[in-house]
Amino acid sequence: MIVLQVNQLNKSFGTDEILSGIKLEVQHRDRVALVGRNGAGKSTLLKIIAGQMSYDSGDIIIPKDVQLGYLEQHAGLNSTLSIWDEMMTIFSDLRSQEQNLRALEAKMADPSVYENNDTYQRIMSDYDQLQHGFKDAGGYQYEADTRSVLHGMQFYPEDYIKPISSLSGGQRTRLALAKLLLSKPDLLILDEPTNHLDIETLTWLENYLKSYEGAILIVSHDRYFLDQLVTIVYEVSRTHVTRFVGNYSAYLDEKAKNYERNLKTYEREQSEKAKLEAFIQKNIARASTTKMAQSRRKMLERTEWMNSPDGDERSANFGFTIEKQSGNDVLSIDHLAIGYDEQTIISKNISMRVYREDRIALVGPNGVGKSTLLKTIVKDLPIREGDIRYGTNVQISYYDQEQAKLTGNKPVLKELWDEWPLMNEKDIRTILGRFLFSGDDVAKPVHSLSGGEKARLALAKLMMQKGNLLVLDEPTNHLDLDSKEVLENALIDYPGTLLFVSHDRYFINRIATKVIELSSDGAFEYLGDYDYFLEKKQELEELAQMKAAANNSVEATSVKNITTQIDKEEKKRERQIRRLVEQIEKDMADLDKQIKQIEEDLCNPDIFQDHVMVMQLQSNLENLKSNYEHSELEWLELNEELEDIGS
Repeated sequence: MIVLQVNQLNKSFGTDEILSGIKLEVQHRDRVALVGRNGAGKSTLLKIIAGQMSYDSGDIIIPKDVQLGYLEQHAGLNSTLSIWDEMMTIFSDLRSQEQNLRALEAKMADPSVYENNDTYQRIMSDYDQLQHGFKDAGGYQYEADTRSVLHGMQFYPEDYIKPISSLSGGQRTRLALAKLLLSKPDLLILDEPTNHLDIETLTWLENYLKSYEGAILIVSHDRYFLDQLVTIVYEVSRTHVTRFVGNYSAYLDEKAKNYERNLKTYEREQSEKAKLEAFIQKNIARASTTKMAQSRRKMLERTEWMNSPDGDERSANFGFTIEKQSGNDVLSIDHLAIGYDEQTIISKNISMRVYREDRIALVGPNGVGKSTLLKTIVKDLPIREGDIRYGTNVQISYYDQEQAKLTGNKPVLKELWDEWPLMNEKDIRTILGRFLFSGDDVAKPVHSLSGGEKARLALAKLMMQKGNLLVLDEPTNHLDLDSKEVLENALIDYPGTLLFVSHDRYFINRIATKVIELSSDGAFEYLGDYDYFLEKKQELEELAQMKAAANNSVEATSVKNITTQIDKEEKKRERQIRRLVEQIEKDMADLDKQIKQIEEDLCNPDIFQDHVMVMQLQSNLENLKSNYEHSELEWLELNEELEDIGS
């Protein structure tokens, strides 16, 4: 089923054409990504589809029964309610149905109801219909779903009563995403949903979206996330879109093949065009060949020559060098404690060694102190406890993710020139041009720059510092996919030492040779990239579980014996559970028969006249239903345990 169709859509801002002839289709359960450079029109297209922006011409077709949900980039939830109460506003219909069920149950408990058979039958019928509808709509599940999503977004039971107005901007963004996920629209439109998410939350979101029942249309610069999730990619480039089937890596491969093919076609056409132009120029003035030349000129004018596959899009072009080499020992950190003041220690007992040409990724959940550690290393924050020793000739260049050191009112040109006043203007402009600042761009005040432009300016300053230790805090934030690739290549060729914080797993995989996981109680080093870190961490967790099992088993002498013993215990427990499940199913069948019999008896006119008998039967019925529900709950729990054993 098609949930969205865009046909020949056009959008311009004044004389600037943003989108032209856009064709796009999303079907039920599709996972579609929009990719392209910053400013290509991705967010504009999403806003148009979501109905938040007008368009000049074309058609957007969304079936009437399709519910659309849209999360705007940098959107945050604003509300006077608590976290839990705000989430419950999504389920107002279910909560209303729940109140109606409780009201009917109160009526059913009133003895006077049984004096009138018609009233009793009507109440029972209403209750049965409402209960089935409530169950089918997820009435018995919505609170559990809410807890699950809030937990995935790092909101825990103790947070539920917090007013939303007290949350940070990043927390409000995560909460807006949680609310949208819980509303379960048929078409989920997400613009950069991975902003403000740490790796743990990103992984949870990936898994949640993989099993999402509806369709997803997403803009993201997180390549690892796109590889894990999407199956269709639309590239927005030069006002048009091009469709590719597959994930992000498949898109890159296909795009590269298309580029090579188009480049050959373009070069062949340009050769033919040059020959025609040369023939015309040579023969147009000769009386004997002028007609032939005129004929070729008409052919030249009528032919639709292919545009260059490179187009007018430019890529940043830069690299990092060092002024002088450091010693082999770059940083020695022992028993370090970090925090913004003496009373608030975020993390302690941090010990690590950094050697020349190391590429170290610092990972860990939000709030554990990764950025605080970097600021302590670059001396923006004082050491709370412990010691940091710097090696010989170490020169630190620091990239701050908040870009706090960029001067707001200065023009871009002066931002660099004031720090390197001995350089001439031409050289400064050349450097800025390599970071895509040209012409009037260099006169823009820094405060007016977009996030991506500020990031490129900060990288330009970093390049000019020529430090031999680059300390980078989220360097890929705000960069489009093309700029990320340029930065990666520059860092791969960098001859110095790298210490960086990043939530971009693709970036970590390309750059890192070590991963250090930071916790509130210290740091643990893994010798490899991000994928190795995941594998090793899982392996260590499994070994810890096996070791714990070994300590609990007196007869265990080896990991193999422990594993065998665990398997035997699991199989024994599985047999016990299956016997219990069979017994509960028999009990539930008996209870079901008894419930049906009493319900039939209550409909018997002879019994219905006997008020005492009715009250007794109703009491028995409630007890049987309660026992049935208890058995059903026990049955579900046992089956979940069976699934866990099977997995």
